Amino acid sequence: GAAGGGKSFGMFLAALQYVDEPGYAALILRRTFSDLSLPGALLDISQQQLAPTDADWHAQSNTWRFPSGATLTFGYLEREAQKYRYQSSEFQFVGFDELTQFSESQYRYLFSRLRRLKSAAHVPIRMRTASNPGGEGHDWVRARFVDSNVAGRIFLPSKISDNPHLDEAEYRKTLENLDPVERERLMNGDWSVREKGSMFHREWFEIVDAAPSNARRVRFWDCAGTEESKRNRDPDWTCGLRMSTAQGIYYIEHVVRKRLTAAGVDALVKQTANNDGRGVCVYMEQEPGSAGKRAIDYFRRTVLPGYVFRGVPSTGSKMVRAAPAASQAEAGNVKLVRGNWNDKFLDEVEVFGLDIGHDDQVDTMSGAFDALLKHPPLMRVAGGR
Repeated sequence: GAAGGGKSFGMFLAALQYVDEPGYAALILRRTFSDLSLPGALLDISQQQLAPTDADWHAQSNTWRFPSGATLTFGYLEREAQKYRYQSSEFQFVGFDELTQFSESQYRYLFSRLRRLKSAAHVPIRMRTASNPGGEGHDWVRARFVDSNVAGRIFLPSKISDNPHLDEAEYRKTLENLDPVERERLMNGDWSVREKGSMFHREWFEIVDAAPSNARRVRFWDCAGTEESKRNRDPDWTCGLRMSTAQGIYYIEHVVRKRLTAAGVDALVKQTANNDGRGVCVYMEQEPGSAGKRAIDYFRRTVLPGYVFRGVPSTGSKMVRAAPAASQAEAGNVKLVRGNWNDKFLDEVEVFGLDIGHDDQVDTMSGAFDALLKHPPLMRVAGGR
């Protein structure tokens, strides 16, 4: 499941559970030796926990030996054939850390190494695994554990909140820097998310330095965002996207995207309109019903007096509304003006339709594209001012 939940440490403790039993042997595997030996990885954890005890470390075999004679060994299977290095060994515990980095045949083979003497029948035979979603083995691990109803294949989802020692708020901020797919996998332990959606591909969007100065421009807003809170750490965003068109080419020139209070949204919309200039028509998604009409009237009278402003009721599904822009993007007719928002935009559009993350940037792109198609130009001012 999610990163930071304590999966690896839990596996380490499980391996130690019977080290007071003579003859007990446990094995924990990672794909490479460097995976084992990095700071904070399993070897580091074992040194911190066991060095102060009576256990002895044997570096040549990467094994801890306990006063009872029990052992805990750390190994790796970088290549497929290395599973046979354990051909003559026997263990009562085998653990795979980051199972999705291994092949299914490596995992299955190690079951052959799990056995015990009749005299040790009180010591359970255990195979344990831990893993984040993703990696080369994602599909087979998901099929075997997450989607399986086979008795004995128990799936316990890991969550960041499971680890009381972790600074959860700061770690979540760190994970926000990942692309949407990896973020969903590591932050929420989502096994269903796939790498790409079917509607947009990031390579369709050429990045250019500027749009033509005489292009017709609009800014489209989705103001559904709220502030982040303890109850909702991943709320929607308020998003405003500026798009222009000239000679059949569409340019996404700028995206502003924040989580704000209602007062903060008003200030952002007003400041952005001032920066864009009065030559940029402002559009906003209009929520259904009388409340939506009142909100549009409020923005027209209070926030954007003196600007060309329209509220646009949304119709049809998000996928249907995004289809015209996707068609033009596939043809190479939608370009991005270079900016620090480009990566976040491309991350979002690439997974659009997978029901993960947010879609505010896609929604505003769809709205801006529709506005440029359906509404005639009201003015043409060089540079949008």
